Formats: sequence, structure tokens, C-alpha cells
Amino acid sequence: MKFNKITRGAKRAVNDEAHVYAILDAGFLCHVAFVHEGVPMIIPTAYGRKGDIIYLHGSVKNFMLNQIIQQQTISISVTHLDGIVLARTLFDTSANYRSVVLFGKATLLEKEEDRLEALKIITDNIIPGRWEEVPVGSDSELKATMVVAFKIEHASAKVRSGGPAGDENQENEVWSGHIPLELKAHEPIADPKFGDTIPLTKSVKDFWRNRKD
Repeated sequence: MKFNKITRGAKRAVNDEAHVYAILDAGFLCHVAFVHEGVPMIIPTAYGRKGDIIYLHGSVKNFMLNQIIQQQTISISVTHLDGIVLARTLFDTSANYRSVVLFGKATLLEKEEDRLEALKIITDNIIPGRWEEVPVGSDSELKATMVVAFKIEHASAKVRSGGPAGDENQENEVWSGHIPLELKAHEPIADPKFGDTIPLTKSVKDFWRNRKD
């Protein structure tokens, strides 16, 4: 993996594999940017990671997936918003975040064992342990699913944390500081088709417990 040079906000760069992977593993929603007939496009989708490979999946008719396997270089971005930074001037107002931008090419996975492994990685990246609790799907549903592997060739990551900077000489008495933000899980709601007497599975209980506070 090579790292792109960050020129704007270079002091926030954290270009090493450990930081890039930590940012990727903290979420499961990415945005995929590609070009179709000269027009730039960007689409959100779920992902999973193993090593320097990002896995994506969708219908075999999925427009985005069919475009990105044509060997064009594409970009994938992931951002976590961690807070709002309020300085004594609007110019110094900012946000706390962790972000990564990746560049590389995607290839179609055709071997069944590779496809299933990738689907497991994506599933367990969203809800760890869910793969073992429910069936994957019927043969026809699996045949209608496309799975692609995106190899990270270049990456850049930026992180900002803490309070305001740059407003040290401001003499107004407006409150300044930062408001932390986090993604939190609320109590799971049972599917009304099956009632609310079926107990939560371990993966759901663990996910809720780890993210409810």
C-alpha cells in the first residue's frame, strides 16, 4: 500500500497501515466513486475488509459493481464524524473526524469459496457473529449476487480530535469547545411478522450491548 501526500491539513495525516485499517474497521458504510461515460458518480454501500482487500456485494445487475470491474481506477472513502468543534471565530470552527480515502481497482470474484468468504467478511463487519446464525440464502439468490474485491493500491488518512485551534488571541467571551458525537444503538425492535417472543441472538445482543452507551 502506498500513501498519497496530503497537502491541505497535512498535520492531520496519519498515513500508516494501522491507522488506515482502524478507520476502515470502525465502520461498514463506504462511498464508492467511479466514472461512467465521462460522468463522475458516487454511491454508498456496505463493505468488509481483510488485509488490503475491500469486499463489496450486490445484485448481478448492480450498475455500480458492473462499472467498477471494468478495470478503471476507483476511489473508496470512509468517514466517521466524532464531534463538532466550536471556536471563538467561525473561521476556526471545525469538526473532529477520522477519514480515509482509498484508490485501486476492483475484480469480480468467481470461485464459490471466495464469494462465500467475502460475504462472511462483509456480514461480520456489520454485525460480528451474524454469519453463523442465519442461512446465507438459496442457490438462486447466491447466483444473483455479485461479489467484488477491491485491492487498496494507494491510501490517505486524516484524523482530527480535541478542541478549537487558532482562536487563542480572540478576546470575545463566546463559549468555545467541542461537542462529542457518537453512533449509538437503540433497543432492537422485533420483526412484527414473527412476534416479539423470539429471543435475541448472541450477535444482536452483543452489538446492542457494545453500542448502546
